[in-house]
Formats: sequence, C-alpha cells, structure tokens
Amino acid sequence: MSDVKPGQRPPRKPRPEAPERAARPGRPEAGPPGETGGPARPLAVTGLVAASWCVGLGLAVLTTVTLVGWIAAPRTALGTGLPGVFRTAVNFWLVAHHAGFSLADGRVGMLPLGLTVLPGALLYRSGSWMIRAAGVSRRPRIGVVHVALALAIPYAVLAALLALAASTAVVRPSTWQALVTSFCVATVAGGLGAARALVAARGRRVRSGVGALLRLLPERPRSLVIGVLGALGVLVASGAALIGAALAMHMSEAAALYDELAPGIVGGVLLLLVQLAFLPNAVIWGMAYAIGPGFAVGEDTSVSPTGVFLDVVPSFPLLAALPEPGPAPALSLVALMMPFVAGAVAGVLTIRAMPSPTHEAAPLWGFLSGVLTGCAMAVLAALSGGPLGGGRLTVMGPSPWRVGMMAALEVGIAAALAAWLLNWRMLRRTAEDPEERPARRRPTAPRRRRPATPESPRAARTPAPTPPPPSSSEPPAPPAPRPAKRPVVAEPVEFEEAEPVLKPRRPRKPRVREPAEEPPPEPEPADPPTPPEPVAEEPDHAEPPKRSNDDPGRTENRGGAIYVLRDDESH
Repeated sequence: MSDVKPGQRPPRKPRPEAPERAARPGRPEAGPPGETGGPARPLAVTGLVAASWCVGLGLAVLTTVTLVGWIAAPRTALGTGLPGVFRTAVNFWLVAHHAGFSLADGRVGMLPLGLTVLPGALLYRSGSWMIRAAGVSRRPRIGVVHVALALAIPYAVLAALLALAASTAVVRPSTWQALVTSFCVATVAGGLGAARALVAARGRRVRSGVGALLRLLPERPRSLVIGVLGALGVLVASGAALIGAALAMHMSEAAALYDELAPGIVGGVLLLLVQLAFLPNAVIWGMAYAIGPGFAVGEDTSVSPTGVFLDVVPSFPLLAALPEPGPAPALSLVALMMPFVAGAVAGVLTIRAMPSPTHEAAPLWGFLSGVLTGCAMAVLAALSGGPLGGGRLTVMGPSPWRVGMMAALEVGIAAALAAWLLNWRMLRRTAEDPEERPARRRPTAPRRRRPATPESPRAARTPAPTPPPPSSSEPPAPPAPRPAKRPVVAEPVEFEEAEPVLKPRRPRKPRVREPAEEPPPEPEPADPPTPPEPVAEEPDHAEPPKRSNDDPGRTENRGGAIYVLRDDESH
C-alpha cells in the first residue's frame, strides 16, 4: 500500500546522475575566455578562439569611438556612411598595432604608441586563459612559447586580412606591416600573460607578467634582463621629467593652440585622447634628448643639448613643449647625467642578481647589459618616429642608430665600472667575513670496512667470551685494566691500529662466536709461589733423635761418622 495520503503529491524519484566524463590528463577543462568548464580543446583551436575574441572586442571598442567622432565631427572626415566608419575603425585598429598606411600625399609612419595598450591588454588576458586551458606543461618555458605562437599566428593572419579588406584608393594600409607588427605584439603580450598564469598556477604570487617571466628565465639571462629593465626605468623617468617640466613651462602656448583649433566639447575630448596616445612617443623623445642625439621635427631640424634648430611646427598642443630656437636651456643639461646613472643602476642590478666569481668577468657582464639597453633604445626610437605625410614632415623623431649607439656606449661604460666595483666589494667582504666565507675542509677519502680476521684490529677489539666464575678454593684473579682510548683525530689517511696488549674489559652481554673464528684463549695468570719457611740449622753435637720401642736400632753421628747402636737384650 502507498503511504501517500489523499491530496498529497507523491515524492519525485531522484534521477540517476550521468557518469562524469573523465577529463584529459594534464589539461583542465576549458571554456570561453575568462571562464572555466567545458571540454578541453587542442592548442591550435584554443589559439584561434582567443585570437578571434581579441580582434572582435578590439574592433568593437574602436568602432564605438569612431561612431562618436563621426556624429560629433563633419561626417566626411571619418568616412562616408557606415561602411566608411567601419573602415576607419579598422585603420585605427591597425594603427594600434603600429601598422602604417599610405595616403595620396605620402606615407604615415609616426603612430601613437599609447593605442597599443588596448590590443596588448586583450592579448595578455587571452594568453593567461590559454595557459590555463592547456594545463601546466612539464617544460614551462616551452609551454609559454607554444601558447604565444598559437595565439600570435592566427592573430597576425586576421590582421593581414583586415588590412586587405580596409584598403581603398585614398587610404591603403600596409599589409606586410600589419602581419609583422601584429605577430610581434601578440607574441610579447600573449607570452607575458601565459607566463604570469603559469607562475600563479604553481602557487607563487606575482604582480606582473614581466616578474613572472623573470622567474622562468635562467640565472644569467635573468640578471641581464634585470639590469636592462633598471636602466630603461631610469631613462624613462628622466624623459618623463623632461616632458613634464617643458609642458609646465609652456602651458600658455599649449592653451593658445588649443583655442586656435576650437574642437568643441566632443572634439576636445577626442583631441585629449589623441594627445594621451602620443604621450609615450614624447617620453621616448625626451629620453633621446637626455642621451645626446636628440630628435627632429621635420627636415633640417634638430632638438638636442648642442642646440635647438626649428622651422614651422605642426599645430598640435603637445608640440608646444618644444624649446625656443637657439642654445639649449641650461636646466635641461642636467639630463645628460641620466644615462650614466642608468648605467650604474644596470651594473649594480646585474651583479646583485648574479655575482661573478672572477673580477675580470664582472665588467664584461655590466657592459653587455649596457649594449642590450642600447639595442632596446634603438627599437623604441624607431617605433616613436617616422614620416608624417609628405613634404618636410617625412623626418620625425629621433634617429634609431644614433640613439642606440650613444646609449650603448654611455650606459655600457658606466655599467661596467659599477659592476666591477660592486663585484670587487662583494668578493672582498666574503673573503674577510668568517661567517660568510665557506669552511675549507680537506677532502677525505671514503673509508672502506675490511672483513674482520683473527689478526685484524677489529677482531682484537671483539670481546672474548666470559670465563666461568672462579672456585672458592682459588684466590680471586685481579681485575683486568681498561684499554686506553684512541684519540679522535680527523686525518685524511686511515692508519691501522696496533693490537692491544692488555686483556679487554668484560662486556655486559657475552658474544658467542664460532670456534673457528675464536682467538686462542690467553693463559690465566698463575698463583704467586709461596715463599719457603726458614729451617733452623742443627748444631754439630745435636742430641740424637729419640727412638721409639718399635725401632730396631739407633744411629749416632760422632765426628762425621755414623754409629748404629743396638740394645743388648742380655743386659
């Protein structure tokens, strides 16, 4: 019978749970970017999904900004119709990857480096998601490289296809630049994101992808990278200080240019965003000024510590920070010391990360960090400048090879001196401080145990069986003296011990050995001989001994002769 009462619903039977699908070993379940769950995918498919997600989200953001500008500004400036707006947004997306384009009047290669933050952040996030979806590899460095390439290859192909799709008769994006620069940006950003996620998966706390990458590098490359990053940090700080001081001194000129353009509210916001996007370029120009070669703002122009030679300058508020033509400001000459300070920092950080065991190698490592800093400065100088149309604006920004060569010499020499001095002090402190100096020990040969024989010292040290207790009639034997202890001396050579002369001490627990291996028992010490009692000498005329009645005769010594006396029964 049923237990359900009238008016009540019967309880539902629980459904049998489906058997869980076994996850792929070594790979957690993957899902869309930013989530977990779902079946694991191959690395190539995951890279394609992540690249498509980055391209779509980046285009969505830039298309929104372009639509706002197209509504606020004259509609022909950003394209005609929605297809023109989309092509303009694609061109902005390519510019964010530092891919130039050609116009009717010339080529535009000076692009804002600040726009690279948008695709870089998306690629960084995708690389982190991919390494979690692919699982932690047994070889983490190779795993990071595989993830970076799996993300960069489809991303670069999509960028080249977009460059071909956005090409028109007026604006023609460079397809090969879109392919190369997109590949480089995706490799760097995706690799940093994968490195950070990989280190975080091991339970280590890191704040940035650069710090995670340093943990994965070997010791010597890590020390060089740390030195280069320290030198670049000092140079970036000096360039930013120069630009900030120049803008503060020429704030009135910047405000006049802003009023002359009259962009309006929406246009003013867009103009501010463009200036912020070009701000990293201005900081790199300040770094080139501090290093020495300076930069150019058009043909036959130069802004350097040796002098300022300018012509007509484009009407851009950020260019109001340029000094007046003539001698360079005296205050700006202080910035010439910054490359040497950067070199000292690079040398110190390189040696602190990994000291050199010899004095001669430390300056070489310091100079190598300076050379690498010069190479990095050459790349940054090339990215910050370029042509800006035709005419006299075909030369904009610093010269890459001059900036790189001067930075390598100045930073390298200062880094070599600082590295040598710090390494010398560290070695001297290690030699003088007894706590930091490692203990010097003589190499000792490993001791080998030889089998015990009756003649060996080990057999002599083996305790003999306990003898039976002495009887009550025999006197107790004297206790055997204890054997002398060997002095404990740590010497590299092991000498054989001499056989003990005295009898060893009796052990508490007797140890029974086989008869064949027993040493011959030592003879027990004999009892001491009893001294003889003194015998009194008899005088020459001693009384004859008394003879008993049973004795048949008597003897008498008279003058050396012995007489036998007999008793005569007849008398």
